[in-house]
Amino acid sequence: MEDVAPAGELPDVTERLGYRLKRAAAALRSAMDKALREHGLTVPQYATLELLDQQPGLSNAQLARGAFVTRQSMNVVLRGLVDSGLVSRPSTAEHGRALPALLTPEGRRRLAGARAAVYAIDQRITDVVPGHRLGDLLADLDHMAEAVGEAGPVPVFGQDER
Repeated sequence: MEDVAPAGELPDVTERLGYRLKRAAAALRSAMDKALREHGLTVPQYATLELLDQQPGLSNAQLARGAFVTRQSMNVVLRGLVDSGLVSRPSTAEHGRALPALLTPEGRRRLAGARAAVYAIDQRITDVVPGHRLGDLLADLDHMAEAVGEAGPVPVFGQDER
């Protein structure tokens, strides 16, 4: 059993790496929420549009993995995007049960505006990292995800996932 230090001797939690990562992620999410609200989108909706722009026809399960939501949540996200005319899905599946999703012209238009806002936020956080350290930081973030159980990049775009 691990020794537990008395409360007065514990390190400041705000100095822990996990706390700092969560703080940065929360700040990023807040900035994205605000920017995307102006485009009538949520973060999961935006992520879904980005994924479908890069790989049209992804299944609900693939989209859920790529947007970091559950399959059930992705059903709600897709239903909202379809109802808004931003995504189309066939009413029946040609093969199996998957209903591949595609961006509509309105979905592409909405994504273009939202993308500019999100990329500007991404550039703000990238600009504070010295260029010579960026590659190492990205690798470190990937290693951190692997260390706590994430097997690596989300396998959305691989041909073996289709």
